[in-house]
Amino acid sequence: MENNSLKNKKIVITAGASGIGLATTKLCLSRGACVYVCDINLKFIEKLKRNPLNGKKLFIFECDTSQEDQVKRFFNNIKKQTKKIDALINNIGISGPTASLEKIVSTEWDKTLNTNINSYFYFTKSAISLLKKSKNGSIINISSTAGIYGFPNRSAYAASKWAVIGITKTLAMELGKFNIRSNAICPGSVKGDRMNRVIKAKSKVTNKAVKSIEKDFVSMSSMKQWIYEDDIAKMCSFLISDDSSKVSGQIISVDGNTERMD
Repeated sequence: MENNSLKNKKIVITAGASGIGLATTKLCLSRGACVYVCDINLKFIEKLKRNPLNGKKLFIFECDTSQEDQVKRFFNNIKKQTKKIDALINNIGISGPTASLEKIVSTEWDKTLNTNINSYFYFTKSAISLLKKSKNGSIINISSTAGIYGFPNRSAYAASKWAVIGITKTLAMELGKFNIRSNAICPGSVKGDRMNRVIKAKSKVTNKAVKSIEKDFVSMSSMKQWIYEDDIAKMCSFLISDDSSKVSGQIISVDGNTERMD
């Protein structure tokens, strides 16, 4: 049965050309949405441009999301295409350094927080006026289970993801009167390139074998399974759809029930 739950919805997705962002882009397109994607990786952008829906319901732009002037330019391009958007998915994020806090280099800390927090501010600030013109506006912030539990040797990342929770709750309070909802998704261990990099970095710090660390990550949840990018995409789709019209200010874990972070 064809799913058109996002038909004619206009959706902005940051870092939408790879990983969770790409999975969400594809799912939203398949469900009838018009999607505006930005990414910094030219290789991923060019690959996405070859998608047969490009130029019809898919619009792709290069953007360094940590630079406010580039974010403003991105939205100026969107405004040439549409007068309103229905959803913003703040998906941009980097893993940051893997080390105990006392060993983290200050520049790495600053880069992590600048990318993972400031970009959410830039995009949301630019998106609000367009979201106000929607009948059911939705902001989805991708946080992490690290933003609920903390994460040893990943303090910069955890700090940024805790901040996302605070932003999400506050936006729900500020924007509810405009019928704009704000929710955060907290993925667990998502199988993919980023997790592979995290595992290798942890292996280096702990001197444990990669395979052993992979098993540790899987064992952290009650379901003892990897989370997949499509799992997060499906939750994004729900939070954009009219089925979630009264869901706001929620922190929703898609993680198989995390029991520990170590």
